[in-house]
Amino acid sequence: MHGDKPKGPGDRKANGEDGGESGKPASDKLDIGAALRTVYDDAAGEDVPPEMLDLLGKLN
Repeated sequence: MHGDKPKGPGDRKANGEDGGESGKPASDKLDIGAALRTVYDDAAGEDVPPEMLDLLGKLN
């Protein structure tokens, strides 16, 4: 027990990512990853709304 390290959220084995089956086929994971990248890229490319810029300006 002394040498055992507690399993945390970043531990690959604790999350079932130790190279074994994780429940989803690889093609599903690729599709999900591509969809997330597309949504992120779309959101990152949007302009900041003027209302938000006004609020940020009030912080100075």
